Amino acid sequence: MSMTNYKRNFLLRVLIIVILFVPFFYTSSCTTQKYIRSINYNFKKDNSKPDYSKLNYWAAHPFKYDPSDNIPKGIKDKSKDSLADVFFIYPTTYTDKKMPMGWNAGINNKKLNKKTDNSTILYQASVFNKYCRVFAPRYRQANIGAFYTLDTAKGEEAFNTAYEDVKAAFIFYLKNYNNGRPIIIASHSQGTLHAGRLLKEFFEGKPLQKQLVCAYIIGLPVFDNYFSQLKPCSVSTATGCFISWRTFKEGYTPGYVKEETLKADVINPLTWTMDTTKAPVRLNKGAVLKNFKKENAGLVHAQIHKNILWVNKPKFFGSVFLRIKNYHIADYNLFYENIRENVGTRIYSFLERNKRLN
Repeated sequence: MSMTNYKRNFLLRVLIIVILFVPFFYTSSCTTQKYIRSINYNFKKDNSKPDYSKLNYWAAHPFKYDPSDNIPKGIKDKSKDSLADVFFIYPTTYTDKKMPMGWNAGINNKKLNKKTDNSTILYQASVFNKYCRVFAPRYRQANIGAFYTLDTAKGEEAFNTAYEDVKAAFIFYLKNYNNGRPIIIASHSQGTLHAGRLLKEFFEGKPLQKQLVCAYIIGLPVFDNYFSQLKPCSVSTATGCFISWRTFKEGYTPGYVKEETLKADVINPLTWTMDTTKAPVRLNKGAVLKNFKKENAGLVHAQIHKNILWVNKPKFFGSVFLRIKNYHIADYNLFYENIRENVGTRIYSFLERNKRLN
């Protein structure tokens, strides 16, 4: 997950995908803390650093209403008692190439915060709300240009600034909310860059590793040599491990992937294994598309192809206009219900395993 040439090429394509693809896909625990029933976007701070003691600085938090509380229409399995916590790190939504806020987004930018909440928090973070309390910190995310700039020092500095916020939020979460509960780390794209660092710094070889249910670190490659102790989740019930994939139209492998010299660990979200056999559409329990209206079962099949995941072109109203072959923006959407169910499977497996050990 270091800054390499493939990322610069990758993110150039992602910017195009965000513009073209987003319209199709992004269009509880007892506590004495007061529950906030509305979202406040009108907040200011004298310095640029977020204050995680205030709910405004969380895009998702169990003590306030936010889009991660929603579910697509038609889902009957509404949220159950939370059995674990998910710490979700959202992807890049600061995509303006002109970088009006500089290399890093402002923490209290109303327009960007709304964009984040109504895209990734709604369509990605909500997948965890059946079994988990959802924590997703606002952070000074790096502009998308940080991935492909020739000024690598500036790019690294931008990512470091973003990670320092994520790290501060996680420390605050541990001190004030966790209380020994099982933890899931989840992320997408830029969020996965930061999640990898977080897992290395706080979990690998540390006492906290015993609380790790799993990590859904999606949208960027996780190469074989990245972690020293964490392993890929090779079966649906595995815990203390990570899950990763990148989604493309079958038959297509972008140039930057072809240039990768290391093996990336890929999990098929329809089988939750590393088997390279094609998983049929009947295993796809529900994708989420435009307007969060409903789940669409059987939308795509999935097959691991070397370092990536191949799927068929999804068919839905308007899909005739879908020309792109990189489905990065839909890494979560295409497998929404499968992820939702697997979260519960792994949590129950984790709890049962720990019960036996104790």
